[in-house]
Amino acid sequence: DVPGKDMKPLFDEIVKEIAPPEGDPDAPLQILFSNIEYDDYLGRIGVGRVIRGTVKVGQTVALCHKDGTTSNVKIAKLFMYRGLKRVEEESASVGDIIQVAGIADLEIGETACATDCIEPLPFVKIDEPTLAMNFMVNNSPFAGKDGKFVTSRNLRDRLFREVMTNVSLRVEETDSADTFKVSGRGELHLSILIETMRRQGYEFQVSPPEVIYKKGDNGELLEPIELLMIEVPEEYVGSVMERLGTRKAEIKNMGTRDGGVSHLEFLIPARGLLGYRSQFLTDTNGNGIMNHVFDSYQPYKGDIEQRSTGSIIAHETGEATGYGLFNTQSRGRLFIGAGTPVYEGMIVGENPKNEDIVCNVCKKKQMTNTRAAGSDDALRLVPPTRLSLEQSLEFIKNDELVEITPHNIRLRKRILNKEERMKAESRRKQ
Repeated sequence: DVPGKDMKPLFDEIVKEIAPPEGDPDAPLQILFSNIEYDDYLGRIGVGRVIRGTVKVGQTVALCHKDGTTSNVKIAKLFMYRGLKRVEEESASVGDIIQVAGIADLEIGETACATDCIEPLPFVKIDEPTLAMNFMVNNSPFAGKDGKFVTSRNLRDRLFREVMTNVSLRVEETDSADTFKVSGRGELHLSILIETMRRQGYEFQVSPPEVIYKKGDNGELLEPIELLMIEVPEEYVGSVMERLGTRKAEIKNMGTRDGGVSHLEFLIPARGLLGYRSQFLTDTNGNGIMNHVFDSYQPYKGDIEQRSTGSIIAHETGEATGYGLFNTQSRGRLFIGAGTPVYEGMIVGENPKNEDIVCNVCKKKQMTNTRAAGSDDALRLVPPTRLSLEQSLEFIKNDELVEITPHNIRLRKRILNKEERMKAESRRKQ
């Protein structure tokens, strides 16, 4: 803002300092693919940046695979971004972010080079899945009421279509035609997929997440270990460390930042993080920040105690009434309110004791001619706890499922009938 002084030379000098060096558009071609998209008409589309050289539609390039081999492929179509739109182009040069169609077996981290100058760039490492869940066709009494896509064919097509773009996801078929094993990088990775499918009109059920184990060179059992980073005010450090200690966490680093915030780093088994996020928010009164990334596979750390509470289960199919919920709320925390449709075997609350109890939340007050002082006072119900998708996945045990529909998230027992559940539990104990 100095009057009469030309700032352009200084501006050009600053841009020259901070701008990345430009490649040579006449040099041999080199493209690094860092993402994958999918189109129903074009198939797999590779998204990457032109590192050097110039690429044209119809050009034959050498694709360098992760196993060290190369194959010649043809650039069928070439797209570039113009704002938020994808525009078809005939050529692209150094520094352009492009989308390439026509390469069927393209993977993230691979390099496309000129056929006469093959120089692959270092591969981008993709983390392997650490958690697995079973996606199943919804077979509850309320199946088909909300969803648009409810059959096993719909579910299978959607999951395998997701694999084409979600490179960290694995989908496997099981012995049952209605069940698919889906492996991902963690609870958040899988819950994002579940929420996306739910909003697209899919209706299905999911099982509790399970850790993916491996065998070591000597036959020992290995489990995934996460690097957990936490920032909390100093007054909550004790409760956080005590809670993580029961989950087999080992502290790696500890420090204090400005403002009285403590920074903690732990190595913790991936199964120790299941269900911990909601507990962490409670222990820190919402003042804590946590993040975790995959670290390594290490020998099995021992048993970790999971949820120590039981479930409150609906006795019959019907509609929950205020009278039935009023008599049930003294048994534990409720997840539903009056007027909610329920079915036999559906989980409607949490029992503080380590056992499941069956309650009749559809019970109605009997009508009589008798009137007594105080008997007709308004029933006061405790507001129910509405569980989010992540909280529902953290809550369920091995014999429970989460029913996912476009408009509802319900918890249920695998076996809905009480007598059959008791028989199955008796056989398990024997």
